[in-house]
Amino acid sequence: MKSYEKNLPITAWAEDDRPREKLMLKGRQALSDAELIAILIGSGSRKMSAVELSKYILDLYKNDLNKLALASVKELMKVPGIGEAKAISIVAALELGRRRKEHPRESNPQLTCSADAQLYIYAHFADKQHEEFKIILLNRANRIMGKEDISTGGMAGTVADPKIIFKKAIDNMASGIILCHNHPSGNLRPSQEDIKLTAKLKEAGSYLDIVVLDHLIITDNGFFSFADEGLI
Repeated sequence: MKSYEKNLPITAWAEDDRPREKLMLKGRQALSDAELIAILIGSGSRKMSAVELSKYILDLYKNDLNKLALASVKELMKVPGIGEAKAISIVAALELGRRRKEHPRESNPQLTCSADAQLYIYAHFADKQHEEFKIILLNRANRIMGKEDISTGGMAGTVADPKIIFKKAIDNMASGIILCHNHPSGNLRPSQEDIKLTAKLKEAGSYLDIVVLDHLIITDNGFFSFADEGLI
C-alpha cells in the first residue's frame, strides 16, 4: 500500500515511493508533478511532507503548471513552509523548462505550415502579461534564420513600426517574414488595427522582395493564423 499518510516523513515511506528513489528506479516520467516539485524543494514543513506541501502548492494554482510558472518568488514565499530558497528553486526550474522550448531541435527548421511557426515562437510569448511584437525571419526555402523582437507594449497593445520590421529583415538578408504578436487577454480574434497593419506590411514587403507569409496571434490557449483564414 502506498504510504502517503499525513505527517509521515519521506524517509519512512517505502523506498520506491520516495521521489528521488522513485526517479532512479522508475524514471522521471513515473513521477507526478507534486513529486517532481518535492525533489526541488527538498523538504517539507513541520506539518506536511515535501510531497504534501507540493500538492498543496499545486492545489493553490488549480494544478496548472502554466499558472504556477507565473508566480514570483515573493508570491510563493507566502505559502506556509516555503522559504526563499524553496521558492527560488521552483521559479528557476519552471523558467528553465520555458527556455528549453525556445530552442528548436534543428538549428534552422523548415516551416511548412502555421502550426510549425506557432510551435517555434510560442515559448517566446509564454507567461507574458503584456503584448509583444516579434518577427520570424526565413530564407527562400522557408527555413528559420532566427527571430527578432520588434516592440513591447501594455496589456492592450503594442506598436509595430514597419521601418523597424523591414530594417531587421534586410539586415539579416531574409527572404520572408512571419509577423507574430500575443494577446494576453486570450482573445484569438484580430482587431481592425491588426488587419490593417498586416495588409500594410504585406504591400510594403512586395516592393522590397520580402514576402510576408503570415501573421500569428498567440495566446496561452491557441493561435490565430491570418494565412489559414485567408486574410493575407
